[in-house]
Amino acid sequence: MDSQTRHNLKQDALATAAENSLDWAHKNRSTAIRYAVVVLVVLLVVVGGFVLYNVRSSAANRAFGEAMETYQADIAEPGVPAQPGVKTYASAQERAKAAHDKFQQVADSYGLTSTGKLALYFSGLTAIEANQTSTAQSTLEQVAGSWNSDLAALAKLSLASLYHQGGQDQKSIDLYNQLIAKPTPSVPAATAQLQLAALYESKGQEADARKIYAQIKDKEAKTAAGSIADQRLNPGAARQ
Repeated sequence: MDSQTRHNLKQDALATAAENSLDWAHKNRSTAIRYAVVVLVVLLVVVGGFVLYNVRSSAANRAFGEAMETYQADIAEPGVPAQPGVKTYASAQERAKAAHDKFQQVADSYGLTSTGKLALYFSGLTAIEANQTSTAQSTLEQVAGSWNSDLAALAKLSLASLYHQGGQDQKSIDLYNQLIAKPTPSVPAATAQLQLAALYESKGQEADARKIYAQIKDKEAKTAAGSIADQRLNPGAARQ
């Protein structure tokens, strides 16, 4: 078969396919229109969802910024007049309570955005500072189950401390061991190890604490964690 014949056959096949497609579209006009409408609707939903997400993310960022401003506001000093236009709080606990309410509002309104998830974590932290222990625990437990490994690790670290304060030391130990086994950029293994060693010290389990400090010193010799571990192993040398 020469090239001209093959070319003609190819052209005939394309023409036949085009005719068949046009014939199908003509016979199934309503079906074709429905398909086109469905594709258009899907595109509009995708584009609209993207735009809506960006709009909500921007709103979430603004609300989070306002909550953070409250969290970082000054504590009024006794006898010192407040500066005009500058918001201050009578105590750290009062400030934490005000910040908690704002962070929680961001989390409730924009929970599907990354900012909303971060706000929920800060809601837990400020609940601790406001002495709202049960609220802090339930909130941080929720964040600890997040798909965001960095946020989840931070929540577990705070939860472990909260459990220890409440006398639930085994829960604390379990969380610290989880963080050590699966470190993240937000909570390196050495950070969790130092906290676990400190917990053992508070319980009088000096041998367990020293074992962990020795591990940190060996693996993190040139880091701040390694220096802390060395000081805990040799307290006398640190004072000299």
